[in-house]
Amino acid sequence: MSVELLKRLCATPGVPGREEALRQLVIEELRNYADEIRTDAMGNVIARRAGTGTHPRTIMLAAHMDEIAFVVRFIHKDGFLYFHPLGGFDPRTLVAQRVKVYGKRILDGVIGIKATHLTTPEERSKVIPLEELFIDVGLPAEEVQELVSIGDPITLERELIEMGHFYTGKTLDDRVGLYVMLQAFKSFTQSADTIYAVATVQEEVGLRGARTAAFGLNPDIGIAIDVTIAADTPGMEEHQQCTRLGKGVAIKIVDSYSISHPGLVRFLRQIAEEEHIPHQLEVLPRGGTDAAAIQLSRAGIPVCTISIPNRYTHSVVECVHKADVEAAIQLLRRFLERSAEFQIA
Repeated sequence: MSVELLKRLCATPGVPGREEALRQLVIEELRNYADEIRTDAMGNVIARRAGTGTHPRTIMLAAHMDEIAFVVRFIHKDGFLYFHPLGGFDPRTLVAQRVKVYGKRILDGVIGIKATHLTTPEERSKVIPLEELFIDVGLPAEEVQELVSIGDPITLERELIEMGHFYTGKTLDDRVGLYVMLQAFKSFTQSADTIYAVATVQEEVGLRGARTAAFGLNPDIGIAIDVTIAADTPGMEEHQQCTRLGKGVAIKIVDSYSISHPGLVRFLRQIAEEEHIPHQLEVLPRGGTDAAAIQLSRAGIPVCTISIPNRYTHSVVECVHKADVEAAIQLLRRFLERSAEFQIA
């Protein structure tokens, strides 16, 4: 595994609608492996490898480039920045975090709060609403006004590190899924079917890039690659855990937005069992992936999601198990190589 590539993916900003830096990195990674690579009007990266079969079908892979992030919504007279969320944040995870503000130049900042010495017991027990949080960039108000504009992107700041058997950091949702797609696309030998690897935009704000890409490609099969919830932590009953870290790649059965095609689920399970790839089955009670947008495109498309279990999702300390990431790469690679064996009932 190329941990340096995963670190680069996690460190490169990808605010919804402003994925251009990450888009360029993805293009560079795929350029020597694709028969064709292009971007569309939404900003999706679409890489194609032609199928070798007599009548190749089209398979669309989707992993999203964007991360949960913010934009500047108000600049206080004293230079503090208030922000608007792009994606689903839990305000409990934001207090005292470091950020990057992408103005005329990149500014470091911190999400500040009132000093604990000056708060009441009631204030200390309260979760501060997101709209009341602010960013301090350590500059005089007039300099902030010169460098920052309403709408400038903001990302959280945390380096990806190896921690025991885990990778932990920010944006593993979905940079690890993007990493899995890139590695499988670059390493599969050949497929009877034509494979489109699509690095999608604006997933965190409504699956937007996958929706337009699927309409344009009109694939026969869709596979999303994304993280899923691993709630295998203290305080969670076993039946609530959804998936567990270190138990393998997850094959999604159902989530809030899509029901996986049962034939695809069976085929992925068959591959995993025959190839001795550690795997688990996933029922996600809340949340969804690009598979939902693909599934509802045009007259409907059979889909499934290959998931990487992830603890502490939508925080800066997301955790995935190295072995689960490798299992996801192997399952996707072997699916592409064996896709001709699968027939849609």
